[in-house]
Amino acid sequence: MLHIDRETLFIRFSEFRDVRELIMLDHLIWTEDTAPAALTWRSNEDFLLHAPPGSQLVAMKGDTLCGYVGFGCPTGMKSNRHVYEIHIAVHPGWQRLGIGRSLIEAVKALAAERGIRKLRLRALSCNAAALAFYAQCGFDEEGRLREEFYLAGRYVDEVFMSCYLV
Repeated sequence: MLHIDRETLFIRFSEFRDVRELIMLDHLIWTEDTAPAALTWRSNEDFLLHAPPGSQLVAMKGDTLCGYVGFGCPTGMKSNRHVYEIHIAVHPGWQRLGIGRSLIEAVKALAAERGIRKLRLRALSCNAAALAFYAQCGFDEEGRLREEFYLAGRYVDEVFMSCYLV
């Protein structure tokens, strides 16, 4: 189990007991401004099929789950096992306090420890704050699907970003 202490911030692997809070955070964070469609989980079981315990690092302040970073190999191919695709969410009440950066640092350390060479992620071009945050964390734009989504009356690009750990 990974623990990082940052002034009462603990980062650990997700556990079964976190499911309810993780689902609530997903429903709060993943909207048309941050994802191609609002994310809704039909049940705890549905969530667990996509995000089993241990597939996320969660940031805790006391008993409060403040955010998470999910990680995993993007395909089942052996030739792609050196890559993790990540996604991160921090509760709005806990944003801009260094929690997101701590989660990114933690997943980078975990990935490097496991022999992962590259982290990748996707973001919407309309989410300027996220794009700036990822750049500050060492991610560079690798590609872009122009006008990939039509959201809230406008066309939006999907931006692919990556960070090499070697």
